[in-house]
Order: sequence, then C-alpha cells, then structure tokens
Amino acid sequence: MADQWWAGVRERVEAAGAGPGGGDVFGALGHTWVLEDPLTRGELAGLEAQIGVRLPQEYRAFLLHVGAGGAGPAYGLFPVRRAEGRWRWEGDGADLADLARLAEPFPEGGPDPALLAEIHARRPEEEDFDDIEDFDAAFEAWDERWEAVMFAPERTVGALVISHLGCAQREWLIVSGTHLGTVWSDRRADDVDLVPLLDEDGTPMTFARWYTGWLEKAERTALPEA
Repeated sequence: MADQWWAGVRERVEAAGAGPGGGDVFGALGHTWVLEDPLTRGELAGLEAQIGVRLPQEYRAFLLHVGAGGAGPAYGLFPVRRAEGRWRWEGDGADLADLARLAEPFPEGGPDPALLAEIHARRPEEEDFDDIEDFDAAFEAWDERWEAVMFAPERTVGALVISHLGCAQREWLIVSGTHLGTVWSDRRADDVDLVPLLDEDGTPMTFARWYTGWLEKAERTALPEA
C-alpha cells in the first residue's frame, strides 16, 4: 500500500531540492528541502498510543516511508518529534491543535451563521467615534469576541496543524470523524472560515494528493528541463 503513494517520493524531493530551480520554489527558504528521517514502527506506535488515535493511513505511511516532516507544501510539513518523553508537532501554529482531543470527531460545521451576522453587525466603525482611542478600545473588544467564536478550541478537535503559508494562514489534517484524512485551509486570520481543500475534480483533498500535488508543481519549477 505504501508503494501506491510514496514509492520514490523521498528521492524525488531530494532531486528537486538539488535542481537548478530548487531555490525558486515557494517556501524553499523555510524547509530548505530537508526531510526528517522516517519514524520506525515502534516510534509510530508510541506516538499513536500517546495521542489516543490511529493517524490517517496515507499520513501514517508517509511518516514510515518518507519522513517525519520537513520539505513539503508552503514552508514545509510540520515535523513530529519526541522531546522530554512526549511526542509533539513543531511549527508556526502547531500548538493550536489540542493533542489531548485528537480522538474527538472533527466537527461538521462552523459557527452559527446568525451569531456571526450579529457580531458583524456590531463591528465598530471609526467614523462613529470622536476619539480614536475610544474606537481602538471598542474595536479590540469586538475583535476579542469575534476570535472567541472563530477560534473556539472545540472547532478544531480531531485535527492537526501540518503546515503554514505565512500571514497566519495554515492547513490542518483531519485525524478523526467523517472528514478523516482530508486537508483543510485555515484563513481565519483573514476572516475566512475553515474550508476543505478540493482536488481538481472537486473532491476533498486527502493528504497524499496534497503532498504529491505540491511535489509535482515543485518539480516543474526546480527541474524545468526534466
């Protein structure tokens, strides 16, 4: 089964990184084309025992046959590492994922639209204030309420942050629930809610398609004559 997704992928990544256009691939300065060593089966078993959930099959196979993280979409695939006796994912925003709640199903929907509409309607406007300090205070209070709804911890149970694109934009891998194995875009910092990434045919993008799709595009830039 691993051959179906990952045969030769590590070698392809290394070749792309060494290619004449390797440095031109977006995010390459972040991950520098370095892949972590793969996990052993014992390490993977220990990781899954700690988090209380079996990881999606495509991702499990990647960890075993390609690497524990590193070179990948955007600024790279967040590595999973063991430190002080505990496993954790490392990267910008990785700590947004609650590792104690990964076995809980990722929720089906977002915030109540009526609640979001009510919050939007109360967004302060600068022209309604005579003093800029009063406006700043009102906007800060409004923004705290907005973030409390959009970034509520229960909205991302059953999911891991696996990559960041800069400007607080990230991507999540769903590890529990009906969306198991799919990758979601997170642009809540820009007031755009969590949404699944879609493949060219409109189907939700799984981890293997997410990673190999990036690699195919990266190869066209890094190896233009290949």
